Amino acid sequence: MGGCFSDVRGGKQAIGGRPTPAANDNGSAGRNDAVDFFYRSRGLSPLFTQLELSLSASNLFDRDITSKSDPMVVVFEKKRDGKLEEIGRTEVILNNLNPQWIDKVIVAYQFEIVQNLIFHVYDVDTRYHNIPVKMLNLKDQDFLGEGSCVLSEIVTKKNGSLTMKLQKRNNGHGGVKKLGTLTVHAEESVASRSAVEIVFHCSHLDSKELFSKSDPFLRISRIVESGGTVPICKTEVVDNNSNPIWKPVCLSMQQFGSKDNPLDIECFDFNSSGNHVLIGKLQKFVADLEKLYEEKSGANFTLPSSDHGHGKVLKGQLFVDQFCEKDQFSFLDYISSGFELNFMVAVDFTASNGSPQSPDSLHYINANYGYLNSYQKAIMEVGEVIQFYDSDRQFPAWGFGGRTMDGRISHCFNLNGGENGSEVEGVEGIMAAYTNALRNVSLAGPTLFGQVINRAAQIAGQSVSYNQKKYYVLLIVTDGVITDLQETKDALVRASDLPLSILVVGVGSADFTQMEILDADSGHRLESTTGRVATRDVVQFVPMREVHSGQINVVQALLEELPGQFLTYMRSRDIRPCTITTNTHAAAAAQM
Repeated sequence: MGGCFSDVRGGKQAIGGRPTPAANDNGSAGRNDAVDFFYRSRGLSPLFTQLELSLSASNLFDRDITSKSDPMVVVFEKKRDGKLEEIGRTEVILNNLNPQWIDKVIVAYQFEIVQNLIFHVYDVDTRYHNIPVKMLNLKDQDFLGEGSCVLSEIVTKKNGSLTMKLQKRNNGHGGVKKLGTLTVHAEESVASRSAVEIVFHCSHLDSKELFSKSDPFLRISRIVESGGTVPICKTEVVDNNSNPIWKPVCLSMQQFGSKDNPLDIECFDFNSSGNHVLIGKLQKFVADLEKLYEEKSGANFTLPSSDHGHGKVLKGQLFVDQFCEKDQFSFLDYISSGFELNFMVAVDFTASNGSPQSPDSLHYINANYGYLNSYQKAIMEVGEVIQFYDSDRQFPAWGFGGRTMDGRISHCFNLNGGENGSEVEGVEGIMAAYTNALRNVSLAGPTLFGQVINRAAQIAGQSVSYNQKKYYVLLIVTDGVITDLQETKDALVRASDLPLSILVVGVGSADFTQMEILDADSGHRLESTTGRVATRDVVQFVPMREVHSGQINVVQALLEELPGQFLTYMRSRDIRPCTITTNTHAAAAAQM
């Protein structure tokens, strides 16, 4: 949506091909093992089969004037009461009326239930292309059409694919234009720890540009039994380069099937109009890619001929610089072997919250009616989940931006008022300490995150020194714009090397643009003042107003990225679940 091509950064990012937890990482509400663990602990264990939905469309309606639509699909499940529950979103594809989305939507198929699925296709406005899809307000996007079906209709098809005509909302037919079709392909998600990490590079690629070199990227698709293809990942775009080297691609066995399953590897020249030009393609088994790595040889691309012949063999070649097989353990593998999540909280005591005695204040506590304010809601909703993963339930709790009883403004003071220890017992202890602090701490400012993050990082760093099986989660609840943005970035870059994730919950109606910068979902990692880049994304930002409006669930917003951040840290340091390691070695010994 929108007629300019200036904002194409989102279209150049890699999609798929990253080590992720069981749920996809695009904000979908599909089940992951952390969610399952949480539910099972409460006696809820529905029987289901996890399915991956792959989506593609043809001949979409074009809402733009000087360009094509930038489509995204949002998938809902229609509940018995008629309400729609969002279960996932695809990525946005720029300028394309016949898109094949790579991000899958995870859905739990239950044989005994009729599951009505609704698919809404949107044209995403250009100005929102660098905002994570899970944060997009659908009301701001142009609606392109909807389709609906029962999940069992898809799984009972011989090839697992169903194509439906897109219609206006609520199946409206008045003055209907042709809105195109949407195809849904369903495959069962088979849990597998096996994965391969591959580094590709190319040489002597043909230039498809008039005055410069091509801007190449690779798209990798799996060939399915029906003869069609399902895209599983694409690399980032390397600008103006005939000999590009891409960042590592990590493909799980679940994605490519087996080493004897053929993959289509296509190299394109990126075009902001969406008309990417095919540079060349080739078909290889995963085993062939391993052989290319071992022999240090290249494979020539071909350009298909129009008369369905063998095609033209090109000078450009594909090389495999790295081929590494590895086990990818799940979040639950670590948790079940004794790893813990340790909860920490930091609360904003700056004056912009308003006097706690005023009913308009974000810190106002109505003792007569027992309503929770926004800070209490955030602490309760997040804490009730995280405390489940912490055996001793002793939680460090701090405040920042307040004037303490000694008259000094502090940007990291113990919420319990003590001088020696910051820990309180359980979520109830956090709530009590917060209420007591409102009586003894004057609201001040400014809003600084750096000291709190550094204190949390210090604790996380100490656990590494003692080789403890702990991972820390810091919840920061704030109402406003931070005034130490670069200092916060520096602290986060340092923290990215530690077993620490940071969840920022924004309360009130402030402009939280800076928080979205800290939440590196756009794919651009934070950079410190010294030029050092964060080793991983450790921040997840959730605006409470969207929780209240029903757009997202704060618990799901936490869990959707936390397992992935946890796993990225563990895998980067080759930390293995204790019991899994023992069992793996025992099994290997038994086979010898």
